[in-house]
Amino acid sequence: MFGPWWQLGVDATLLAFESQAVIGLRLTKLAAGGTAAQAEAQRMVSEKIFAASEAAMQIATGASTGAVVAGYRRKVRANHRRLTRG
Repeated sequence: MFGPWWQLGVDATLLAFESQAVIGLRLTKLAAGGTAAQAEAQRMVSEKIFAASEAAMQIATGASTGAVVAGYRRKVRANHRRLTRG
């Protein structure tokens, strides 16, 4: 009965924690300055615009909220991997 709602709550909570980690990594990179910081800032803005439009399209085509949260989590995890590699 509560399975899907429970999973959505868990996924949303994990998304919040994972997002905070990525924000910290990005702030560190931005604080360092230079061309890498400029590239990260541009990438961050374009990713957010694309992710928001993708989520809107998913909702418009009938995707569940859980699917949208799962999509955001995939993107956040990919950013975390990229930012911790080097």
